[in-house]
Amino acid sequence: MKKFQIISIFIIIAVSLIAVGNVLAQEPVPTPSADEVNSIAGNMFCPVCENIPLDVCGTEACEMWREEIADLLILGFSEDEIYEYFYERHGDMVLATPPLKGFNWLMYIIPGVAMIIGTVFLFRYLKNTTKQTAAEEIEEKPSEIKDPYLDKLEEELKKRN
Repeated sequence: MKKFQIISIFIIIAVSLIAVGNVLAQEPVPTPSADEVNSIAGNMFCPVCENIPLDVCGTEACEMWREEIADLLILGFSEDEIYEYFYERHGDMVLATPPLKGFNWLMYIIPGVAMIIGTVFLFRYLKNTTKQTAAEEIEEKPSEIKDPYLDKLEEELKKRN
């Protein structure tokens, strides 16, 4: 039995040394900086508060999301993959710029179209008002002008009739 105890102790020590050797051979996992996490979190919104960027919100949910972003960066996810990960789990409301899927493309087109239509209406309005003021000025000017020749001409025309 002593021989069995010695062999089992030797096996335990050998296995322990092998496990320690593997741990010592691993490289340290690079942790992402707060700036890296905040650069991604700045393009996302808080799940609890409305319209507050994730990087400045102090709620516990935002802290957890920032930690999750850091964990995903450690796992090797790219910035776009992290956005896609949160989009799939929480929908497009968490992203500062929603993807161009479904009716989201209307958010990009409608403001431009509205500006063009507004500019056209403003241009037409200004054009019509300047025409009206010019026409009013032309109508008012003959009555304001006192030309002796015109007065004499009008008197002679009245006499002939």
